This record gives sequence, structure tokens and C-alpha cells, in this order.
Amino acid sequence: MTERTDAKDHRIVEGDCIAGMQSLSDGAVDLVFADPPFNIGYDYDQYRDELDDYAYLGWTRAWGREVVRILKPTGAFWLAIGDEYAAELKLIFQRELKLTCINWVIWYYTFGVHCTRKFARSHTHMFYFVKDPKQYTFNDLEIRVPSARMTTYADPRADARGRIPDNTWILRPQDAPTIFEATDDTWYYSRVAGTFGERKGFHGCQMPEQILGRIVKLSSNPGELVVDPFAGSGTTLAVAKKLGRKCLGFDISPNYCTQVRDRLSGVKIGDALLGPEDPRSSAPSTAKGRHLHKAKRKASSNGVEETNGQ
Repeated sequence: MTERTDAKDHRIVEGDCIAGMQSLSDGAVDLVFADPPFNIGYDYDQYRDELDDYAYLGWTRAWGREVVRILKPTGAFWLAIGDEYAAELKLIFQRELKLTCINWVIWYYTFGVHCTRKFARSHTHMFYFVKDPKQYTFNDLEIRVPSARMTTYADPRADARGRIPDNTWILRPQDAPTIFEATDDTWYYSRVAGTFGERKGFHGCQMPEQILGRIVKLSSNPGELVVDPFAGSGTTLAVAKKLGRKCLGFDISPNYCTQVRDRLSGVKIGDALLGPEDPRSSAPSTAKGRHLHKAKRKASSNGVEETNGQ
């Protein structure tokens, strides 16, 4: 295992995440965010994303046990996962590893992934787990939104701090553009597609900084430690650094680690997060429809024709 650092408090470690987390003390971490391989045939440069069910779920249990062990009693764990294994992984972490699921969030993309023999893939599941449902970090003032009493009714009873977002379902955001916000448990925000300026280009599954920003702000405090077992494109680490948190990531790809180290060296504490906060402007227009990036994955067995990032 090779450690590469961007200052002592913002690190990327090359190697297996299970071994990496085993080097950490019990209860040392405030927040873990994991966006693991979905086991759908994606072409990573150092990982085979096509395990049989038994192997994939067994591997999940192995790294999941380490996540639970390293979390502080007040710690939080966020898991991003696709349709194929969302139910199984929720049960593993909730029933077997004894975490409490606070929310099952749906991140809805502003444009989906075209599929040939099923409905278009347009969302990712994000599970919000905690160790102790009676004591955990929940910085609601960091994510509060204006209430209808404030914006619509000018009601003097309105809480000046705004309100905690609802858990609202809506069928199609374009049918109700004035009420669908990135404030519900269905989160509306574009994927980081190949034509976007935010795209780093070396990893096909890059999360938007605004999505990670909401999670880091909500579930951790400045100076606390955020860990990403599957660092990938390094968005979790870059966002954590910008928001004044310590961060540690693991990845088995030497190439990804080198690129993430460069990404971390290019940001500093206090930098603004990339991408607009308003989800309705999160998908920038592309001049003349140019396509600047092609996905490496073609998982025909799942009926998925193409994708260029989650």
C-alpha cells in the first residue's frame, strides 16, 4: 500500500480500502461516504466490476464491517448505489451491521441513461446511516431552505432560518418547475457529463460537488475527518478540503490516485464548490451538441446502452 499525500490532513492512499481502513483506530472517523462499484460491468482500470452475487455481497460485508468499526459513535455513513443491489446493501448495513437508516434519498439526474429494454436509468440511491439514532451530527442550519410562509405567503410566523427540507415525491420535475427543488428526499441535480466544465475526465463516475457538499455540510463539522473508501475521481476529498474538513481516501488504481493528488493540490480550504446550487441550472448547454467524452462501459446484459458518469 502506497500513501500519497496532499498535506497531512488531506490524503489519498493507493491500495485496497479494507486494508486501508484496518489501519485506522476504532471510532476515528466522523463521516464515511462510499460510492462503490455497482457490479454492472463498468470498465475500471484496476477492478473487475462483474462479480457473482455471493462474491460481491461478501466483499461488501468485508468493507462494510470496517466502515462501521472506524465510525465514531456519533458518526454517519452515506452509501451511493444503483438499482441492482440497493435492497441487498440496505439490509446488510441495517440488519447485519446494525446501522440505522435515517433516510433513503433518491438522487434524480436531469437527464437519464438510455436503456434498450427497460426504462431509462435516471437516479442513484443514497442511504443515510448512523450508528446511534439518538445522537448524530445533523447540521440542519447548513441545508435549510426558505419555507412557503416566507416565499409565498409573507406570513410573519415564518421561521427566519427557513425549514428542514420535505420528503416529497414528484413524477416529472419538468411538469412542476416551480415546486421541484433539490430540497426533498428526491434530490434533483445533473450528472457530471463529459461536456461539463466540472468534469475531470479521468474517471467515468464523477459525483457533482454540490451533492457531496450537502452531505459533508450536514453530517460533519469543520476539522472533522471524512473518509471515502472508493476515492475514484476524488470529489469527496476535494469537497471535504474546500469545506475545511480533514479527508482520507483509498483507491486501488495508481492512475486515479495520481489524478486525485493533483486535484487536491489544486484546491484550498474555502474554495467555492463547483456547479450551481440551483438544480435547474445544473446541466449547462453544450454548443452544437458536441460530445466530448465517451463512456467505456456497455452493459448490455442490464439493458443499458451507454452512460457517461453517475
